[in-house]
Amino acid sequence: MAYIAGFLDGDGSLMLQIKKRKDGISKVRFMSTICFYQDTRHEETLKWIRDVLEIGYLTRRNDGMSELRINGYASVKDILTKLVPFLRFKRVQARELLSACTLLSSRKYKPMQKKHLVDLVDKILVIQNENYATRKKKTREQLLQMLRFDPVTT
Repeated sequence: MAYIAGFLDGDGSLMLQIKKRKDGISKVRFMSTICFYQDTRHEETLKWIRDVLEIGYLTRRNDGMSELRINGYASVKDILTKLVPFLRFKRVQARELLSACTLLSSRKYKPMQKKHLVDLVDKILVIQNENYATRKKKTREQLLQMLRFDPVTT
């Protein structure tokens, strides 16, 4: 697990996102993801990681990179529990994502309370602020609006 954690620290990302959906009452859902990246010429490492973790799907991007993605609260929670002790650079993100997955998996068939949703938005912000990304990051106000909350009163 230590090698995989080191790989995630260097060539991976942890994400908690709010995704729009057409069905359901809230019209949004939370998505948790662990992603490993590698040049497609060297994707055997990603296949090995997938075999060790026994989960995930491998895709090739148009830019010559391959990705190993693992989605789902229970799966992400299980893997992060094993990797956190070995993480060095993504430990803050991993702990926030682990906490979010614990909350989300425990509320599977129950409506989320506003305080839990706001807590999840704050976890998204911690995770994205620890990431370096070329894309524009969503603000707290934008995330709260996606959940149909008034950012001024929240």
